[in-house]
Amino acid sequence: MKLEKNLAGISRRDLFRVAGRYGLSSTLLAAGSFGGAMSLANLAAAAESTYEKRFSKEPKHTLKFGAAGFNQQNLLIERAGCLEFARDLEERTDGEIRVEFIGNNQICGQLSCVEKAQQGIVDIYAASTQNSAGGAPYLNVLDYAYMFRSRADQYYFMYSPDSQRILRDPFEKRHGLKFLFTHAELRGIQLGLSWEDKPTVTSIDQLAGTKNRVTGTQLGRIAMNALNLNPVPVAWEETLDGLKQGLIDGAETWASAVAYANMSPVVSQCVDLKFFCGTEHTAMNAQSFDNLGGELQDAVMESSYLTQVHVQAANEAALVNTVGFSHPHQGPETIFAKNNVRVASLSDAEIKKAEEMCSPEFQPQLWEQWRERINGWAGGIDTYQEIYDGVRQNPHTLAENVEPRRWWRG
Repeated sequence: MKLEKNLAGISRRDLFRVAGRYGLSSTLLAAGSFGGAMSLANLAAAAESTYEKRFSKEPKHTLKFGAAGFNQQNLLIERAGCLEFARDLEERTDGEIRVEFIGNNQICGQLSCVEKAQQGIVDIYAASTQNSAGGAPYLNVLDYAYMFRSRADQYYFMYSPDSQRILRDPFEKRHGLKFLFTHAELRGIQLGLSWEDKPTVTSIDQLAGTKNRVTGTQLGRIAMNALNLNPVPVAWEETLDGLKQGLIDGAETWASAVAYANMSPVVSQCVDLKFFCGTEHTAMNAQSFDNLGGELQDAVMESSYLTQVHVQAANEAALVNTVGFSHPHQGPETIFAKNNVRVASLSDAEIKKAEEMCSPEFQPQLWEQWRERINGWAGGIDTYQEIYDGVRQNPHTLAENVEPRRWWRG
């Protein structure tokens, strides 16, 4: 959370005063590159320098980057990689590409960013694949229950040439979008304050019959129904109040989303169910990409690769050091520790029980309709089986040990 720490002493009003003069993109890029906490004067000087560098020449292409969920407190949290990507792409192309970053839901939100990118209103967007699945249903391909065993499996797949064939090419062909990079976590159930005085969850049976907020993914609902987790569509802005007042028991999302969305004060237990993907991805309008020409297209891919490597390392560190997503010990200064969020880590036997209740491996009949649909969109690939088999070749249990590869080179 380097960016958050750098801006800790600067008010929202002062931040946007500087942004009003030098632009939000220049201000955020300047803050992200600073070596520590900065004063308002430091920020203004850095933003001015960044602005002058970025605008020293006329770009051949200006790309509009719409990001859901940005605010001063999280700034998409550095682990998402958005600002790193923008900074590297501008520098890599010597200013021939300029990226205008528009966050804070100002141009699009979690449910609408994908559609704005398809319409060409933005060239690049960042949002979760699960929320984006409403506008781009092929993204459901990532959400088969227990297809991925760990975050290491997720990164292994994203770096693999199989991700080009099974995820990226069909996604582009069907929805006109290029999948660039993503963060990787696995979703669990985030229990609200009505569970504050209850024992820490140790069994899937304790969650049976609870009512939980669900995102836009269709496959996620299949798993939740099979686990008796009663998926309820609740608007994101109403989720906090629902958890606080006990109108819903919990919400399916991932640990760092709880932290960056300021949900920690109303979450009592983070149940690490690991039952399907939580992937905050960045993608690009394919026509905007095609308009760049060969050399600049190569730059986009190299910047995507560099950003993917950055996110892999930064998010793994932040989960422990910033979020407090660790069991049984949490750092006292982490967000979870400060807000008394307990991490409920289920045993391997309990995870296996949940897998047997809901996964395509053990309950294939639950998935037949959607599996056939997704396979058809992919040109006849058995998407679940190929991803499932592929990631079980992953020799790594720790995500930070997964070897980065340029997936598009085969």
